[in-house]
Amino acid sequence: MVKIRMMRMGTKKRPFYRVMAIDERKQRDGRPLEFLGTYDPRIDPPAVKLNLEGIDTWVGKGAQISDTVRSLVRGVRRGANAAGSSANTGASTN
Repeated sequence: MVKIRMMRMGTKKRPFYRVMAIDERKQRDGRPLEFLGTYDPRIDPPAVKLNLEGIDTWVGKGAQISDTVRSLVRGVRRGANAAGSSANTGASTN
């Protein structure tokens, strides 16, 4: 089964993560099927860049999302919806 999970990168005490689609039997840092984004928790606010279309494609094929990646996707979608709705409300007042 394919899982969408994170791969830890960076140096000691300076973590950086890549979000990837990978066979669940592979190691955490094994070769992925596809890279789907990045997550840098060390800056404020944390930098999250995700390929939501790619994630949706893999989920459509039956991939399972880890809990951590699911929360990151939820946050990105919430942020995109808030930015889109605030832009829409601003445009309607003009």
